[in-house]
Amino acid sequence: MPTIDTLSAPGDSARRRRPAVVPDLPRGARLHRPLLWMVTAMAAMVLFSAGGMVFDDRMLLDESVWLKPFKFGFAFVLYGITLAWLLSLPHKGSRVTWWLGTVFAITGFVDVGFIVVQAARGTYSHFNDETDAVNSIGQMVFASGVPGLFFANLVIVLILSWQRLVDRPTARAIHAGLGLAVVGMALGYLMGFTGKQLVRDADGNVVELVAGHTVLDNPSLDARDGVGGMPITHWSTIGGDLRIPHFLGLHAIQVLLLAVVALARLAPRYPWLRAERTRAALVGVLASGYTGLLAIVFWQAMRAQSLVHPDGRTLFAAGVLMWMVALLTLSVYWRARAAADHRRNAPGAVRLFAAGTHTRG
Repeated sequence: MPTIDTLSAPGDSARRRRPAVVPDLPRGARLHRPLLWMVTAMAAMVLFSAGGMVFDDRMLLDESVWLKPFKFGFAFVLYGITLAWLLSLPHKGSRVTWWLGTVFAITGFVDVGFIVVQAARGTYSHFNDETDAVNSIGQMVFASGVPGLFFANLVIVLILSWQRLVDRPTARAIHAGLGLAVVGMALGYLMGFTGKQLVRDADGNVVELVAGHTVLDNPSLDARDGVGGMPITHWSTIGGDLRIPHFLGLHAIQVLLLAVVALARLAPRYPWLRAERTRAALVGVLASGYTGLLAIVFWQAMRAQSLVHPDGRTLFAAGVLMWMVALLTLSVYWRARAAADHRRNAPGAVRLFAAGTHTRG
C-alpha cells in the first residue's frame, strides 16, 4: 500500500526528495511560439550589433552607434525567454495571455527594429525631434509601441498574480518579478520629463532630443547623456540616471528565478532548506530587499545623484535595507533550523498511509 513520509530520518527519503530545480512543463505543453520567434530575431540582432561595434567606428554620445541595439536586443532575449516559459505553464485565461504575449512579441520586434534602423543611419532613436520621414514614422511607432509593451505586460501580471502556477518558491518569484517588471517599465516613462538637450549625431550634425535619461539639478540644453559614463553600463557619473531603476525592475524576475534554482540546488546539502515553505520565505525576503534597492536607486536618481557618488542619506537607507534583509534571512534560518533539528531528534521516521487505514477480513 502506498505511503508518504511526514517525518524523515537523516539520510532517508529526505535525501531522495530533491526539490525541482526548474519546474517542468506539462506533457504536450509548448513554449510560446511568437515570443520564441522574437527571441530568435533578437539574438541574431545581438550578434549583428556586436559585429557592428567591432567594424563600425561611428559614435553617438561617446559610445558605438550599435551599443543601444545590442543592449535592447539582449534585454529582450532574456525577458522573452522568461515570458515564453511562463505563458506555457497551465493557468486560467491562457487564451488571453497567449494573445497578450503575441502583442508583446510583435511590438518588441518592431520597436527594436526601429532602434536598429536609426543606428544604421547614425542617429538617435529615443527622444529624437528631427522631422525627416524615417524618424517621424519611427517616433509614431514608439509612441504606440512602448505603451503596448507596458499594458500587455500589466494585464498578464493581473491575470497571473492570483494564480499558483508552480511550486511555492517559483510562484513567489514569478509574482514578485512580474510586478517589479511592470514598475520598471513605468519608471521608464519618467525619462520623458528630464528636459531637452542638444547633441550631435554620428555625422556631427546637431540634433535636438526632447528628453534623456540623465537627471541634473540645473539642466540646460547642453548634452548631458553620455557625459562621464561608467564603464560597460555607461550610466551617468555626473547626475542621476533613470536607466538604473528601469533596468533593475525589468530584470527582477530573472534574478528571483535564479535564486529559486540556487536554493533548490543547495537544498539536498542543507536540511534546513528542504522545506518548500522555507525556500519560499527566502525568495520573499529577496524580493522585499530587491524592491527596497529599486526604491533607493530611483530616489537617488530623482535627486540628480550618481550611483557611484551616494550621499549620507542614500548610504543610511542602504544600510537600513541591508540590516532588514539580514534580520529577515536570519529569522527564516532560525525557524527552519529549529524545525530541521526537531525532525532529526525524532525517534525514527513517522509514516502515514496515503490511502488511509483499513483492516482486512
